[in-house]
Amino acid sequence: MTVSLTHVRARKRFGQHFLHDQSVLAAIHEAIGLRSTQHCVEIGPGTGALTEGLVAAKPSSLTLIEIDRDLAARLRRRIHAENLDFCRLVESDVLNFNFIELASELGQQIHIVGNLPYNISTPLLFHLMDQRAAISDQVFMLQKEVVDRIIAPVGSSDYGRLSVMMQSCYQAWHLLDVPAQAFHPPPKVLSSVFRLVVRQDHRWPQPGADFPQEKLETLLRVGFEQRRKMLRAHLLRWLRDQGVEADEARALGFEPEARAQEIPVSAWCAMAMRLGGKRA
Repeated sequence: MTVSLTHVRARKRFGQHFLHDQSVLAAIHEAIGLRSTQHCVEIGPGTGALTEGLVAAKPSSLTLIEIDRDLAARLRRRIHAENLDFCRLVESDVLNFNFIELASELGQQIHIVGNLPYNISTPLLFHLMDQRAAISDQVFMLQKEVVDRIIAPVGSSDYGRLSVMMQSCYQAWHLLDVPAQAFHPPPKVLSSVFRLVVRQDHRWPQPGADFPQEKLETLLRVGFEQRRKMLRAHLLRWLRDQGVEADEARALGFEPEARAQEIPVSAWCAMAMRLGGKRA
C-alpha cells in the first residue's frame, strides 16, 4: 500500500512530513489496536506508511482522506490494484469532511487515526470536537509541544486554553514520542502520539448544542492572557464587568489569589455556563 518516498516530494503548504520508521509504525498500530469489526478513517495517509498496517487489520471499512492530488492518485491506483473493496479514498480537505454523515451511513461510530498536518492541527481538532458524537476514539501524531498542552494537568506550566477546551470533552493520553529522524523530511520539532476518547462521565457541562462555547473561548482567552498574575488582578475585574461579582466567582471555583493554570476544567465550564445565562 505504500508509495516509494524516492518518488514523492513533500509539499510545505500541506505541512507534509512522511513517517517511515517501521518500529514507530509498529508501536502506533499496537496503540490503535484496530479490529475487524470497526470502521476506521485515516486523515492524511500520504505515502500510505500507516495505511499499510490498517489494511492488514482488515477493518469493516477504511476511509482515507487525502488532499494532495498526486498522492491521492497513487493511493487510488494501489487500492484498485490490490482489490481492497473495504477501502475507499476521499480526495478532500478534511476540514470540510462530515464525519457525522459517514458514521450515519455506516451505522456505527468511527475510529480516526493519522499523522496530522501540523499547520492545521488546532482547527482540525476543533472540527472533530464538534462532531465527536460520531467518533469512538482518535489516535493522532502531532508536534510534542501541542500534545503536551492537550494532556497537561491543571497546575502545570503547559496547562492552558487548549488543555481546557480539549479536556472539557475528552480524556487524553500520551502514548509515545517520535524523533524527527523517523520522518522524511525530518521536521524541526519532536512529535508525539496521543489518544482522545470522548468523556462519558459528564462531571461538568460539556461544549455542545446547549453549551455557550463562544463564552468559554472568550473566558479562556481573557483568563490566560496574563497567566502569571493572580485572578483578582485581571480576570475577576473582567468578570465583574460581565455581571459576575467576586463572591459568585469564588463559589464557582475562581479564588482571587489563584492563577489561571490553577483553575480546573470543571470551573471554567461552569463559569462559561454562567456567562451564557445557563444552569450548570
